[in-house]
Amino acid sequence: MSTEINYVTQEGLQKLREELSQLFAQRPVISRQIADARDKGDLSENAEYDAAKEAQGLLELKISKMESLIANARVIDESKINTDEVQMLNTVKIRNLRDNSIAEYTLVGESEANFKEGKLAAATPIGKALIGHRKGDIVEAQVPSGILKFEILDISI
Repeated sequence: MSTEINYVTQEGLQKLREELSQLFAQRPVISRQIADARDKGDLSENAEYDAAKEAQGLLELKISKMESLIANARVIDESKINTDEVQMLNTVKIRNLRDNSIAEYTLVGESEANFKEGKLAAATPIGKALIGHRKGDIVEAQVPSGILKFEILDISI
């Protein structure tokens, strides 16, 4: 089991709990599928039984991971966030120095990351590079395509 701290917002923790509840609700469904398949006879050649057992194993793995994520969650007190330097839950506006494109990301914990929504995990190379820097700083991040160099234009909450 992972003991890595998972930083989340209160909203993010609530979503994790709801997802865990949904996973728990799937247990009886899979149990019924296993029972139905078992009632069909010889288990040694019963593909339906094998599939249901595999689904049960995958579900239990997901539940275990989700329970660990919630157990190691630390809710970030949004009232203590400032904009002097980049930290979790800050929205950061950056300019890529290679092509002058501008992007804006909110740094969040791994479980809340969603690139389409502009939520960047702080554990990503760009997120790690941004943490602790101030407005106007030039920052470099090692990404798969090489070194990305950008300027921090603004930090907000």
